[in-house]
Amino acid sequence: MTTSATPTAATLEQYTAHLAEPPPPPPEEPWAVQSLADGAAGISLLHIETASRDGASWRSAHRWIMSAASGPISAADQTGLFLGAPAVGFLLSAVPPAYQHLYASARTTLHQHITDLANRRVDAALARIDRGDLPTFAEYDLFYGLTGIGAYLLRIEPEGRALERILQYLVALTRPLASYGRRLPGWWVRHDPARGESPNFPDGHGNFGAAHGITGPLLLLAQSLRRGITVHGQRDAIFTICAHLDAWCQYGDSGPWWPEHISRRDLNHGRPHHDAPTRPSWCYGTTGIARAGQLAGIALGSPTLQQFYEDALYRSLSDPAQLALVTDSGLCHGWAGVYQTAHRAAADALDLRLHSLPERLGDALSASASDQSGSLSAPGLINGAAGTALALTAFASQQAPITGWDACLLID
Repeated sequence: MTTSATPTAATLEQYTAHLAEPPPPPPEEPWAVQSLADGAAGISLLHIETASRDGASWRSAHRWIMSAASGPISAADQTGLFLGAPAVGFLLSAVPPAYQHLYASARTTLHQHITDLANRRVDAALARIDRGDLPTFAEYDLFYGLTGIGAYLLRIEPEGRALERILQYLVALTRPLASYGRRLPGWWVRHDPARGESPNFPDGHGNFGAAHGITGPLLLLAQSLRRGITVHGQRDAIFTICAHLDAWCQYGDSGPWWPEHISRRDLNHGRPHHDAPTRPSWCYGTTGIARAGQLAGIALGSPTLQQFYEDALYRSLSDPAQLALVTDSGLCHGWAGVYQTAHRAAADALDLRLHSLPERLGDALSASASDQSGSLSAPGLINGAAGTALALTAFASQQAPITGWDACLLID
């Protein structure tokens, strides 16, 4: 137990008290409870982890689960890991064995809908590739795309045909497309980083982040390979993505870093418009990219690759200038995501320096969470109190999550 255990426990108690009871679903957006990012589906994970870890009453977790499933659950083509049937399916996957019988029928029904959804979306994505069109984030990303659905399937049915097809699609995604008169990376999206159109990105962009960019597919490909789940071309696809990361890796006094995204102009000039590293977040920064590279090295059996990314992670998260850019306690781009990713990376590390990171970053997480505890408003998992509380739970216990909730970030 760390010297921060007492203040961390007090802060954690404030956060969980803030999330004690689920509110009624908003009448204007009843589907919002099905959001893993912001709704009851994500908040349920905190109560499931707490009950699993502490042996607390299941009543609180059950209330939140029932809130998430209080209306018709959508399995429309726009749903993904962070909204709709895959989100609810993921939260039910975290239920401990003693309570799984309560939700067994729902899990079976949801899983069939999610499998059907995966197959429909793979069909659409492969047809798009055959046409030579550029994709969007929503086709392949971790939040709403096939990478996120694949994360659910890797957890629930890793040997199934649906995950096999998603992995085959991701292999195809790494092949270049001929578009606008030039061969572009297959994951080059047709819109700007905000999913719109802007003069700075007239021909779309290439995204590097774990949340919406090519690092998400790398995480799924590497996590699957690490578990012995393989398809033809998977290793080559991992090498292709790593080569792309190598080509755009920048070097500064604090070590390697990567741009969040590149424009067509950047691609033509061979250099990013960024001139310094941005915040070292899970979603877009070196933290998420380095964990993906580390996992790729592990999956490929390449200590050299693994240690390169471990060095990048250590140097980024030891740089005061980069750490000063982290200004909130959330999972997506705040201290909770930085801590949880470093915690998982340290457990796999060849570089012994990484073993010191969780203690220091946990202290920073605890301090940030304490500073923000008096003005809690956003309750959700990805940017709100639930995600912060889950990372605080890991820090306070000095243990990996019992429920494996962070599989939704593909960092486990």
